[in-house]
Amino acid sequence: MDEPLISIQGITKIYQMGDVEVRALQGVSLEVTEGEFVAIMGPSGSGKSTLMNIIGCLDVPTEGSYVLNSKDVSKLDDDELAEIRNRQIGFVFQTFNLLPRADALHNVELPLIYSGAARSRRRELAKQALEKVGLAERMHHKPNELSGGQRQRVAIARALVNNPAIILADEPTGNLDSATGEEIMEIFEQLYEAGNTIILITHEEYIANHSNRVIRLLDGLIQSDDKVKKVN
Repeated sequence: MDEPLISIQGITKIYQMGDVEVRALQGVSLEVTEGEFVAIMGPSGSGKSTLMNIIGCLDVPTEGSYVLNSKDVSKLDDDELAEIRNRQIGFVFQTFNLLPRADALHNVELPLIYSGAARSRRRELAKQALEKVGLAERMHHKPNELSGGQRQRVAIARALVNNPAIILADEPTGNLDSATGEEIMEIFEQLYEAGNTIILITHEEYIANHSNRVIRLLDGLIQSDDKVKKVN
């Protein structure tokens, strides 16, 4: 049997708020295999954002292990975590996080610039990524010349451009109307069908139902972990 792409075992995260200890995660364990589309849900304070930050190597656990692509990232230093974030994880955020003065093509190139790719190679890969999300015609437009849905497509293309092990999407439809949100989720479904591994943070049931597995958190613990039953 193949090793899981992600293996999280006994993850605890404790924050010190003055004299008070806040246990954001309390011994969470889960595995994600390559090619899965997982939604993580939970109310405010459930620990889902903390779990996302640990999966995205933006934070480290207080206790427990996190193995990504056979590497125990819970024991890496800041520089090594930055390298993992750049090469292994494609981020998509609710607020798009695009450079306002750069066109779509340059925004998508950014992870490749950080990883030291040659200019001609960067341009080619960025163009391919924009084509995948249906924005080939808009690659020289700046963010203020694009709709919200188009900006999020640029962000998805940027997440794809390094061919990461996982795409980590944090409330990717949160700033969009429901119709545009559905269009964005269709793109994620297409990426999943093409073999990409996607982890999605959301509080919307209809968004989570696009995934093939839903993990629900409550008070820092996994409350349920279920396959999504697709209705034809």
